[in-house]
Amino acid sequence: MTQERILICDDEEGILIYLKKLLQTQGYLVETFGGGAQLLRRLREGDPTDADLILQDVRMPDMDGITVLQEVKKLRASLPVIIMTAFGTIDAAVEAIKLGAYDYVTKPFPKEKILSVLKNALEKEQLLQENRALKSELGKPILQDAIIFRSAVFQETYDLTLQVAASEANILVLGESGTGKELIAGAIHYNSTRRERRFLSINCAALTETLLESQLFGHVRGAFTGAITHQKGLLEEADGGTLFMDEIGDMSLPIQAKLLRVIQERDFIPVGATRAKSADIRFVAATNKDLEEEVRAGRFREDLYYRLNVINIPLPPLRERKDDIEPLAEHFLKKYSVKMKKEVTGVTPEALMLLCGYNWPGNIRELENVMERAVILARTPLVTPKELPIWRKTPQKAEAQVQPQLVSLENMEKAHIERTLLGTGYHKSRSAEILGISRKTLDRKIAEYGIAIPS
Repeated sequence: MTQERILICDDEEGILIYLKKLLQTQGYLVETFGGGAQLLRRLREGDPTDADLILQDVRMPDMDGITVLQEVKKLRASLPVIIMTAFGTIDAAVEAIKLGAYDYVTKPFPKEKILSVLKNALEKEQLLQENRALKSELGKPILQDAIIFRSAVFQETYDLTLQVAASEANILVLGESGTGKELIAGAIHYNSTRRERRFLSINCAALTETLLESQLFGHVRGAFTGAITHQKGLLEEADGGTLFMDEIGDMSLPIQAKLLRVIQERDFIPVGATRAKSADIRFVAATNKDLEEEVRAGRFREDLYYRLNVINIPLPPLRERKDDIEPLAEHFLKKYSVKMKKEVTGVTPEALMLLCGYNWPGNIRELENVMERAVILARTPLVTPKELPIWRKTPQKAEAQVQPQLVSLENMEKAHIERTLLGTGYHKSRSAEILGISRKTLDRKIAEYGIAIPS
């Protein structure tokens, strides 16, 4: 672990000797200075990262301690400074706090006091540095290998994503459920000029109309029953950043009208409020519906459609990007092997052939579920066809020539739900995602069709 370096500045030699000995026994690196000019010369000539904290007296003969502090803050704005003061100069110490000093201690001080203040200041600065590093990391553009693909068809999609990211235009991402629309939305945000601001998302199909309105626009206290406090909405939280709205095709017409105003006027009114708030937001919307058909049917506003569809990015389904199945499967295999602490390192050639021959109606989301299940069931380092539930869904060549049996739509739906449940190990939430319906709807259909769920 790197030792922290503390610079001590005081005109009393006895204080310097005492503090240097005390702090060195605690594992700190210590440098001492008999005056403010000497300390400032050291800071100007030294490396910007070679000091972690300054401990200085507020009264020194060559320079006033407040002047020294002001110069330190000009040279090293983030460097924490602790002021040492006698009882009669506390007013000066308070002034130092106002000018940016971290804290002050009054002489004579017990060693426990000075060590506690030093420890708190260094821990705070470490947290601030980690926070700055994290923000810097989050602000970096998404690299190509963060989105897993190998196929030429998806390369075109990815190139288009990076091309439009630099613009301020609203984007509409089109594709079937499970194709990775939110991942593309994230790539747009983190490769845009808004990357240092927030990227927020909301699923318009997962909330009731009232709850969706409150989540988007926020509400004031007393706006409705249960609104006991003011709550910011996503529009306010995403100001300056990007808001991703998944399943936009399921948004009700009244909320569509309010959203249109936000896009056109760049302001909104929280539920129950009377004054508008400004909103500088880039919208990325996604849907698995045919919005042009929804417009013709009167279920989606035409003006909102054109506002959102400045540029659209169509995502190919997994069955049209077969070259991506292998790297995606390996990615999920590694992810869940690490998560479950199992040594599962790959798939057999037979298993890979099975994966690549399947049409993946649930797309990447279904593939991830299958690989998670395979890791759970695997007894050897390699996944075999036995661990892949899709082998039951893949017709044999001989069976492909047989005339399919004609069945009712109800029976087809029941069979499809049963196959999906079986494929996910009867995980209802994942099955509902693959089927493109809510968990509540799935429970209703399970009861309606009398589908047995193993305990």
